[in-house]
Amino acid sequence: MNIQLLPDILESGPGTGHDEYIVIVYDNDHNTFQEVESILRYATGCSAREAKIETWEVHNLGKSIVHHGPQPECRRVAETIRTIGIKVEVKSESISHA
Repeated sequence: MNIQLLPDILESGPGTGHDEYIVIVYDNDHNTFQEVESILRYATGCSAREAKIETWEVHNLGKSIVHHGPQPECRRVAETIRTIGIKVEVKSESISHA
């Protein structure tokens, strides 16, 4: 009988740090909490609760990672969020291996 106790280790794909990107939203003095929450829900499809948490982080910590995924998806999300005039950055999430 072949019993596998541990899952296969993924070399690439979602959550592995390879070819993954993040979307970072930065705080400003122009957008309201409601505007930021609404655009996050629209752009990322996240829940109202998650949008509230991320908006709190943006306001209180100065920035928040609001999405992660493949580069084209992150660029689309960032462009949507930028429509309200907020600063957004897309960065590689790659983990360097020693």
